Amino acid sequence: MSQRGDSDTGGRAAPPSAATRPWALLPALCLALALSPPARAMPPPPSSPLAERMNRSRELLAAANASVHRLKELGTLGFECTLEEVDLEDITKDQINTIKACISQDPGTGNCPALERSTFDTRKCLQGIYEDLNAYRAELRNLDDQKVLTTIDEMMTALNPGGRSAAQPLSGAVPTSFQERMRLCSILHAFRIRTVTISRMMSYLTSLESSL
Repeated sequence: MSQRGDSDTGGRAAPPSAATRPWALLPALCLALALSPPARAMPPPPSSPLAERMNRSRELLAAANASVHRLKELGTLGFECTLEEVDLEDITKDQINTIKACISQDPGTGNCPALERSTFDTRKCLQGIYEDLNAYRAELRNLDDQKVLTTIDEMMTALNPGGRSAAQPLSGAVPTSFQERMRLCSILHAFRIRTVTISRMMSYLTSLESSL
């Protein structure tokens, strides 16, 4: 992990570029191309569960972007918290997640994962998204940003209305050590990138339903 703090000195290695973190950026970039809705697709009814989930995913993305921006502006963590300063950590890699559940793991001859409508499992995909949110909710519980935690809770409820109640915000202390604050910054950036993928997946699911 990159370690740049108040005592940062010259001669340190260059920070990892986005190109060295394909796990984080490739799915979102691929989805930008793969998830274009059918030309004649109609939007779902405003009161449908799918419409609510799509709206919640957009709110989630907006909240994640705003949270990163505020951290940079206010210097809450004691450093700028830019994407270039951290090594992203995928805290969901050992569980079912959005990437594994929604996208084919075999990219075939290209670099982008494939989406096959004939074999697409909507239920499994929604479960992967829910598990992602549950994992990030636990990691970000000490983040001083109630909007992010609230939008995660609301998206989880929209995905699983009959499930357990969303966890209430914990009152744990904000991380104090430099390494803990760096990790929080890293996880928040990884979460922001994952919300891009989730938002695009919800748009894809909307196109599937509306094209039937």
